[in-house]
Amino acid sequence: MNRGNRKVAIDTINVGALVQSAIEKALSERGYVNVLVVGKTGTGKSTLVNTVFNERIAETGQGRPVTQHMRRYTKEGSPVSIYDTKGLEVADYRLILDDLKAKVREINRSDKPEDHIHVAWLCIAEGARRVEEAELDLAKILDELSIPVVVAITTAVSDQGFRNEVRNAFHSASNIVRVNSEPYVMDEGIVAPVKGVDVLVDATIEVVPKAQKNAFAAAQRIKVDHKVKRSHITVASAAALAMGAGATPIPFSDAAAIVPIQVGMIASVSAIFGLNVTTGFLTTLVTSSLGATGGTLAGRALVGGLLKLIPGAGSVIGGAISATVAGTLTTAFGEAYIAVLKKLVTDHPDRELTADEIAQALSERLKGASF
Repeated sequence: MNRGNRKVAIDTINVGALVQSAIEKALSERGYVNVLVVGKTGTGKSTLVNTVFNERIAETGQGRPVTQHMRRYTKEGSPVSIYDTKGLEVADYRLILDDLKAKVREINRSDKPEDHIHVAWLCIAEGARRVEEAELDLAKILDELSIPVVVAITTAVSDQGFRNEVRNAFHSASNIVRVNSEPYVMDEGIVAPVKGVDVLVDATIEVVPKAQKNAFAAAQRIKVDHKVKRSHITVASAAALAMGAGATPIPFSDAAAIVPIQVGMIASVSAIFGLNVTTGFLTTLVTSSLGATGGTLAGRALVGGLLKLIPGAGSVIGGAISATVAGTLTTAFGEAYIAVLKKLVTDHPDRELTADEIAQALSERLKGASF
């Protein structure tokens, strides 16, 4: 086999099909997370949701009734749905809780885990200074249904021992977090800043099922570190796959096999960062960013491929070299992409990033990198 054959192997990759396949796989692996938000009217549930996910889901999202007292809100492109409940403050709240219990049990009987309700936020206003019987009954129901509960004490400006009271009342809760999800002006004119929302995000991602961690990391807009952490796992997995492809004993086959792995890695990391991963978006990144490393990758892969042509030990030696290079390059490429996204998301937290600006930043970083 010669260089011409190697070039044909790479050129025959159907970029369009590769990109589409990568998108579908990335979105499937990212998954979907469903959050049940419960509490009395006036406890700041909508404000909390809007702050964590940086989207006015309850106002601009698609809401549909699930029961008379529960609605499910979704927004296109976001991997989270919010189940919102109402009516705990009414006298006949037990009927409402029975309705909620029956519906949640039905939802969680689905044979599709991504449809289940994965975590509940129980919101209690700090200013109330008391735990209501309805809230205690609700927590018991959620415990019976094996749904992890994070209690959010909202409008948290003066504890005065209330958190300890809540902790003593809700023994089964995964965590108790005091949050202030928007600046709050107190009577003295003092402004209480936003606080505790990052702790709520940490507490939530800790208890959601493993299959939903990527989805929650992608949906929340409070802590970039969670997106970075989940993306590191994706890059490590891609690097292992690339090493396997590089170690194949067939001469020159590794170069063509590594490209789909790296494209899939880009798609997966993009999805974890909550980007709108479309065909156009990913194609732009592939054509611009892979171009910055293509020459290096091809050159290193060719060395390994030539060594594989040597009978006997040559295949082993060539495979080892190609595997190391493939894993190293894939890791370097993936980590560079994570670093670029982290900076862009941190610098521009309130707007959607475009493929062109990401591609430009990544190309500049890769051109200065030493592979």
